[in-house]
Amino acid sequence: MDNWRVAVLGDGGVGKTALAVQFTLNCFVEDAYRRQLVVDNKMCFVEVIDTAGQEEYASLRDQWVREGQGFILVYSIASRSTFDRLEIFRQSMRKVKRGDPIFMLVGNKCDKTYEREVSRDEGRALARQFGCEFVETSAKTAENVERLFTDLVRALRQTRSIESGPTSAQEPQKPKKKNKCIIM
Repeated sequence: MDNWRVAVLGDGGVGKTALAVQFTLNCFVEDAYRRQLVVDNKMCFVEVIDTAGQEEYASLRDQWVREGQGFILVYSIASRSTFDRLEIFRQSMRKVKRGDPIFMLVGNKCDKTYEREVSRDEGRALARQFGCEFVETSAKTAENVERLFTDLVRALRQTRSIESGPTSAQEPQKPKKKNKCIIM
């Protein structure tokens, strides 16, 4: 069984905690979360680090990013300002990890279509710019929450298999690929 630690980043109020709770406990509540699951017929364990979005927690956020292996960069589709601040979180993550970590861009609160301020196309475009996968979720209704974490585990496994190289001495060495995210 493999283990993954995933940090959820984004402004306060975008639904980071709600996503973590929905994924780990299968319920919606208004705070570390862990869950065992099977991805592609292989058991894994995911610990979700729920980071604080507020600036006063920036130094703690750096520590959480250091500990994370995969990342979920979250904004609320009902809040343009949370979308506009994503680059700050991405740059912080890249600085702490010294490169391009595995992460997914998530537009949360897709159940609030009547309050939408950020279009799905804008989310997709930003994901292409960031070089990562994109999905819209609703922690409240559980829409795409399981898919989010399953896809992230797949991306992390793919990176691990690329980094570990061939399993047999007879297999030719494949060139290492840069850690990139998958665009859906």
